[in-house]
Amino acid sequence: MQPNEITAILNRPISQELLARDLLRMAYVAKDGTPRNIPIAFVWNGSEIVVCTTKNAPKLPSLRHNPDVALTIDTEVHPPKILLIRGRAELDVVDGIPDEYLQANGTYQMTPEQRVEWEAEVRSLYDGMVRIVITPTWAKLIDFETTLPTAVEELVRRRAERQHT
Repeated sequence: MQPNEITAILNRPISQELLARDLLRMAYVAKDGTPRNIPIAFVWNGSEIVVCTTKNAPKLPSLRHNPDVALTIDTEVHPPKILLIRGRAELDVVDGIPDEYLQANGTYQMTPEQRVEWEAEVRSLYDGMVRIVITPTWAKLIDFETTLPTAVEELVRRRAERQHT
């Protein structure tokens, strides 16, 4: 998929709504070769997805060995809106708490007092974190109105062909 095609998909209004959500699911291959799929808070910076994790997270050795990831961001309503993204994870170990971590967790409903307590707890717990930066290499938006899963698109095409013969 060409970068301009990816950008066109990610710039669609529905994609932008999904990229503003709190959580995505990230799939990767674990060290034992089996798949993993985890929910994780994220930030979209306009060109990359950034997730942050502890320096001792079990996913890090797996991502160092195989940086390919698949991401899903979706809604829980009918019809669902689904943004599928594939990319490669780059790991960036940082001292302190990355701004993206605080930003990604900033949308949760907390009173200002709770937010201060939460941030103090985070800063006392972590001496550093790992930023996982994912640059999309493939994207597909499924909204069930203008776009469908590829297999369903094929069934619609076959049905249309049958009806015209």
